[in-house]
Amino acid sequence: MYKMQWIIALFLLAACQANDEPVAEKKEQTERVQYVKQSVRTPENQDMSATEIAEHLVTVAKQIPDVNDATAVITGKYAVVGIDVNQKLDRSRVSSIKYTVAEALQKDPYGANAVVTADADTTYRLKQMATEIKRGHPVGGIMEELADIVGRLMPEVPSKSNKSEPEPVRSNDKQLPKSKENELKQQQEEQDLDK
Repeated sequence: MYKMQWIIALFLLAACQANDEPVAEKKEQTERVQYVKQSVRTPENQDMSATEIAEHLVTVAKQIPDVNDATAVITGKYAVVGIDVNQKLDRSRVSSIKYTVAEALQKDPYGANAVVTADADTTYRLKQMATEIKRGHPVGGIMEELADIVGRLMPEVPSKSNKSEPEPVRSNDKQLPKSKENELKQQQEEQDLDK
């Protein structure tokens, strides 16, 4: 029995010596480094000021054909971009240009949350606001005016309008007599089925 243990020990030692490579090198060979492309687009220069971002968005908007001039006002992560197009263009062409500008801004990391308008009066007001901001005027009044503009352009925020309607308040149901309450519930169920 003692002989058998020695033979097994010799076989184990011989088996380990056959490779003649250190264990650390073997481990490195089994590990593979795989480079993964980042799927989230981030702006290359994170330290751009609001003025620089506005100028960048204006440059992007001006690259679209038939856009004569553009103005952008930045508030936090949102932007309002006004474009100046030829007054002689028909409405459908102006809408098409506006949509093209919005698409271009959507693809740009800084313009992803931009609202685009082609209204001449609104664009003029945006230019005045941008000038006031550059001159260092207080931002409070400018932001209120900008909120009014955005409220007219986008009466509903898209992310909020997609949510389902909340359940109606049922606290008033208990004020009715039991027979009327049952009748009301039946009518409500029928109306829900009609949808």
